[in-house]
Order: sequence, then C-alpha cells, then structure tokens
Amino acid sequence: MIYYVDTNAFRDGDGSKKRPFKHICDAAKIAVAGDEVLVASGIYREKVTPANAGTKDAPIVYKSIEKLGAIITGAEEICGWKKLEGNLWTVRVNNDVFADYNPYTTRVYGDWYFSPKIRHTGAVFLNDNMMYECDSIDDCKKGEPNPFAWNQQDASYLWFTEQDKDSNETILYANFQGLDPNKENVEILVRRNCFMPDENGINYITVSGFNINKAATTWAPPAAYQDGMIGPHWSKGWIIEDCEIYGSRCCGISLGKYLDSENDMYFTVKKVKSPTQMERDAVCRGQYHGWLKENVGHHIIRRCNIHHCEQTGIVGRMGGVFSTIEDCHIHHICNSQQLGGAETAGIKLHAAIDVTIRRNHIHNNIMGIWLDWEAQGARVSGNLMHDNCRPRCIEQADGAMFNTDVFVEVGHGPTLIDNNLLLSPVAITIPSEGIACVHNLVLGSFSLINSGVDSIINNQREPRYTPYHIRHRTEVAGFMTILHGDDRIYNNIFVQQYPITDNTKTAADADYQEVGTAPFDIFPTYEEWYKPFSANTDPDMGGLAEAHFGHLPVWIDGNVYLNGANVYKNEVNKLEAPDYNPEIILEIKDGNYIFKNKLNNIINNFYGNLISTESLGLAFEPEQAFENPDGTPIVFDKDYFGNHRSIKPIPGPFADYSKNAITVW
Repeated sequence: MIYYVDTNAFRDGDGSKKRPFKHICDAAKIAVAGDEVLVASGIYREKVTPANAGTKDAPIVYKSIEKLGAIITGAEEICGWKKLEGNLWTVRVNNDVFADYNPYTTRVYGDWYFSPKIRHTGAVFLNDNMMYECDSIDDCKKGEPNPFAWNQQDASYLWFTEQDKDSNETILYANFQGLDPNKENVEILVRRNCFMPDENGINYITVSGFNINKAATTWAPPAAYQDGMIGPHWSKGWIIEDCEIYGSRCCGISLGKYLDSENDMYFTVKKVKSPTQMERDAVCRGQYHGWLKENVGHHIIRRCNIHHCEQTGIVGRMGGVFSTIEDCHIHHICNSQQLGGAETAGIKLHAAIDVTIRRNHIHNNIMGIWLDWEAQGARVSGNLMHDNCRPRCIEQADGAMFNTDVFVEVGHGPTLIDNNLLLSPVAITIPSEGIACVHNLVLGSFSLINSGVDSIINNQREPRYTPYHIRHRTEVAGFMTILHGDDRIYNNIFVQQYPITDNTKTAADADYQEVGTAPFDIFPTYEEWYKPFSANTDPDMGGLAEAHFGHLPVWIDGNVYLNGANVYKNEVNKLEAPDYNPEIILEIKDGNYIFKNKLNNIINNFYGNLISTESLGLAFEPEQAFENPDGTPIVFDKDYFGNHRSIKPIPGPFADYSKNAITVW
C-alpha cells in the first residue's frame, strides 16, 4: 500500500494519491509492513509517531518525494513581538500550546551534565539559527556574546524566559541585534521530538530524504532514556538516509537506551551509588530487559548532513549495536558551549559493539567520535576528521569537555582505527586497551595514555571496571579494569603539524601537544610481558598477581615520523625525518576538500608490511580478533578511497602519494 501526504493539499484526505493526508502522523498511525508513505514538499509542524513495525523483508518506508523537500520540524513560527527598548523585544505564549511538555520550564539537566548555568530545552531561532539563552533580562538587553561560544557573532543573539503564573503564559525576551523579529523568520521550539515511536520494538522503519530540524530534546545520558529529534526508540533495523538533521537543543539522532524507571537519571535523583556503578547496573539490567543481538540495533545511518546540535549529532547507549554510520557529514556540534557534560561529540556511543563508522566527514565538533565503554568490534575507518577543537581564541567553558578527533574510553577492544585522516591538534585519545591504529595520517597527538581511568578516593585507588562481551554478541562475558596497553600501531604517518606551546603537558593529559608514539615507551614488548607466564614457570596465583595487573604489551612498526614527531623506542622498521615538513594543508574549493601535501618526496621508497586480522592477533580481555562483525578476517589492502594496496604498502591512508593535491571529500 502507498499512502500520500501533502501539507499543501486542498483539504485533508484519505491518503490516496488524489486525496492525500495533510499530516504524516495520519499515515504513521496506519502504515504496516511493506507500506510506503510518500511525502510531498512542504513544512510539517508535527511529531511523527510510527505505530506499527515493518519486517526485515518488508520495512515501512517514509520518503520525501523531493529530496529534502519535506521538512519535519518541532518548531512553530512566533509573531507579535513587541519592542521594549533598544534591541530588546518580548512576546507571550499561552502554555496550553505545550500540552504536558513545556520546554521553557524543562531544564537541560541530568546525569553527567556539568554546566553550572540553568538552560532550558526550549530555544528561539532566528532565520534557522539557534539563539543563545542567557541568565537575565539585563543580560539579554546588553546583547554581549557568550565569551565561551565558538562563534562570537552568533552568540550576541540572546534570549531569556520566565513564567507568568497568573496568566499561565511563557514570556520570552530576545535581543535580535537591530533586526525586526516581525519581519524575520523567528521560531520557537515546541515539540520534544520530530520522528520517534512512543513504544519500543517498532522495527524496520526507513526514513529517506527528509529535512528534520528544531526540537526541544532533553539531555541524553547513557543510563537514562536517550532523546533525539529522530530515532528508533530501542528497536531494530532502522535506516535513516539522505536526510538533513539540525537544530536539536540536545541530540540529533538517538540510537539510544530505553526508559528503565529504576535506573533513569539514577545519580541525579538518588546519588547513593557512584556514577560508574550506575553504568554497570545499566548494562546488566539491559541484559535482563532483552538487550540481545536478535532484538536491538542493526541500524544504518547513511548520507545524512547532521549539524548544529548542542549535545551530539548521534547519541546511543546499547541501542546502536551492530549498526553502520557511513558517508555522513557531521559538523558544528556543541559549539555554543552552553551545554556542558560528558556526553558531547559529533558521534557519542556507549557500547558500540560491532559498530562501523566509515567514510564520514566529521569536523568542527567539540569531539569527533567518542566511543565510551564496550567499543568491542567497533571500527572507525576511512573518515576525514579535522578542526574538532575550540578556536584558539576561545577558552573551555565550565563543564565542557576537552577536544579530540577520536576518543575511545575504558574499552577492552578490539577497536580498529584505520585509513583515517586525523587532522585535529589532538587526534586519538585512548584511556583504553585493545586499540589498533593502522594506515592513518595523524597530525595530532595521542592523549590520556595510561591515564583517565581510575580515581583516587579516600587515599586509595578506585578502579573503574567495565564489561566485555561474548564475541559478536551483547551478553556480558566479564568485567575488568583497564590495564592499559594491548595496542597495535602500524603503518601510520605522524606529523608534528601544530606548534608545541606548553612543554609541561604529558601524554597523560587530555590536551597533550606532542605527536608520535613515544608515549608508548612505558609499555612492555610482548616478550617482556609474557616472560612471567612462559611454559617453564610455575602456575603461582599469588606470585603472578603483579604480572596480572601490570601493563599489557604494545606492537608498533612501519610508521613514518615527520617534522619532529616522536618515536617509540622499540620500533625497528620506521622512517624518521625530523626536519622534513610535508606542508599539509586542507583547502576548500568549490565545496570540495583538497588535501595538499608533499609526502611523496619523503615516503615514496619506504614500505611497511601488509597488515591483517592474523597479524594483529587477539585483544587481550575478550580474546577476540580484529575482524569484521560477521567474524571474517580483514586484510588492510584497501586505502581511504577503496583503492588496492600492494603487498608492500606505503604507510598512511593512501595507496599512492604521487599527486600533491588530492580531493578527499
């Protein structure tokens, strides 16, 4: 069955081609497996709530007839602004508009939220740009930009809200910096979501070609229900493709956790368990509630433009397992620095089990990709990542996180980072183990090496135990603290691209500035590590305790070090050229990103070994190979573009460096 929707139709109809529905939600109430909902161009100010599931062979497909022509928004136009003085205007909104969810009384708040400022889930938009919430009418009147905002010009457009309880109205104040809001496109957030089921298990939905924007989403911490403008709400087999997604107060797409009332915002409400214990509880409760490979995940997000959301572009805890995020453009996430906390990034996933993140362009975010806990089988491959850092003139706001391209936190592996262009000042942050970095170009540092895991409380070490899983499944196999090490670093190019301005920083810091592999000098070689366990030693449980809790070994070989990048002391096959600057520039021309370089002059006769699943071995704790999600082996014989590599490959993400200018996006 095909249902038709056209907001510009003469009048509401029955969903036929001649008499289309005017609202997508009417089709969403009745569409069943195998049905298609075709939506004409126009603005749909509604929340779409799919009521029924599709099947793997017969999904329910929602499609914008014209790509990005159908706009689903959680915002409403607001007119009738009255000028108070200077650039300050005000308008009143009857609270009945908001039904049971008022974004102007609902705070952005919850577990892992660190910002000291009161911020609401609502917002005011001027010509599609989210304005900045401020602390008082006086601040709004002054119109001074938030000093922590990455874009100072945008940050001078301010709003403030208060309630008039006598009239049951929300009062909004806004500084439009000389513009007349009654002549501009001014909207306010009204709805919490744009496209999301109310129930779990609404499986196999495809959403194709929509512009989805502006929703009053709530903060999405990992042990709580995770909100988004669009998402499967703990289901299986969704495809979100060819969409533009922007303007979420918090998260754009949620692949996140179901609502568990006993573990929802546990720390914020009860506070009696440590936040880390709360997260362990969430994993185990998820097992009880059916968190299985057969039930959840397996989503595809592809060819989407995700931008200007204030917590994450894509968020998920446990619900995103076995998913693929590919060919997306993810940028300008958490740039206002108004929302601070430990859940902010272009992509922020907990439990990214067998998740593939490939061929994306990820830039100008507070972090690029943050894989937190259980990145077992995750692969970050062939991505262009740059400028995932604050502008140099902007300081870190209270509660805001540090900056990096890829952050893998307290995982046991195996986690693959391969064939990427990692061009930000901090490239790879790994307070983890079981990481393999293969064939990347790295212009930034490693950070939080042998750091960022355990806490010292009451003068004693409190280890952070995290789970690992049955191979290619969700069932928990065990828990262990992070021993650090168990890393493989092969065939990368390291360039000291950015100046070192603070020599006091070490690789244990999040903002370490030195590029290269010398921070891994503290880890043993495999031979050194294995010596206490060799066949001619006694199986002495007590005597081996020190070895059991010592650092794990690392394997580092075939890398190139340029312009002063530092070198792992035990690396044998390497190329060092400390005085050679390859003059790397990422240039934008006609919408294309051009990678300019002089790498061929220095590396054209240096070769590494062909790396494969077999040569990488097993990640220590889960005893799992660095392999595909289906268990088949990987041979790293394809480069960033998918071009074939020779059996004696050149390091870095490209198989060929003969061109000094390469279009990379």
